[in-house]
Amino acid sequence: MSASPRETLDSPQKLQDACISTEGLSVSYAKSYALRDLHLEIPRGSITALVGPSGCGKSSFLKTLNRLTDLITGCRVTGSVRLDGEDIYQSGFDVLSLRRRVGMIFQKPNPFPLSIRRNLTLPLEEHGTQDSAALAAKTEAALRDVGLWDEVKDRLDSSAMILSGGQQQRLCIARALALGPEVVLLDEPCSALDPLSSAVVEDLIASLRESYTVIIVTHNLSQARRIADQTALFWLENGAGTLIETAPTEQFFSQPQHRLTKEYVSGARG
Repeated sequence: MSASPRETLDSPQKLQDACISTEGLSVSYAKSYALRDLHLEIPRGSITALVGPSGCGKSSFLKTLNRLTDLITGCRVTGSVRLDGEDIYQSGFDVLSLRRRVGMIFQKPNPFPLSIRRNLTLPLEEHGTQDSAALAAKTEAALRDVGLWDEVKDRLDSSAMILSGGQQQRLCIARALALGPEVVLLDEPCSALDPLSSAVVEDLIASLRESYTVIIVTHNLSQARRIADQTALFWLENGAGTLIETAPTEQFFSQPQHRLTKEYVSGARG
């Protein structure tokens, strides 16, 4: 008999401090389920990779973590999502604060059609930073964090749209980091980039574990193996996304417990 998703969680992982945990999480659009009954813990200060075939709910799961699901007409979320032990779907929860604490980076770079500087100062101002010296310091710090400062410091007032794809993606990551998040969500952040730019962004993501909890959706199993501390396999079962197996990354790839995981990492499925 195949192990259940929850049986594959090993005891060392459970002992780690969970930054995010979900219990019975389900997501539906109109009458169709994107996710059903998801139980998952995300260890603090680590990188968790979500892998699996297209259409099995990985991106929907990310959107539940900072309530972008609120913006989708007909979307219904049940179960619980806890950030630092607090249910983010409880009545009265501060969603604006949540989206500062849980930043989101999308598949395609989406800089604002404004200057490089304004891409960072605008969200900072919206979240309460008004002092010009503080804005300048936070802008420089965020650009240094993503390795962009030396590349753009002499053209901060130029349009962000003149940057290369990889630079635009790093700018979007800087925009999220400038707000001082606890968690960074990345939805296939390298898939629209050329190999060289992808490698630069991947190295940047790997470095974030020192300061943030990172959750990345990726179809690149080699990338997951290179950068993730924990890997989770999502799959489509009975018409809805579900979690098949979660384990420390090395164990996930070298000693998978579930039949589907074994087939997926070997290339026989998916």
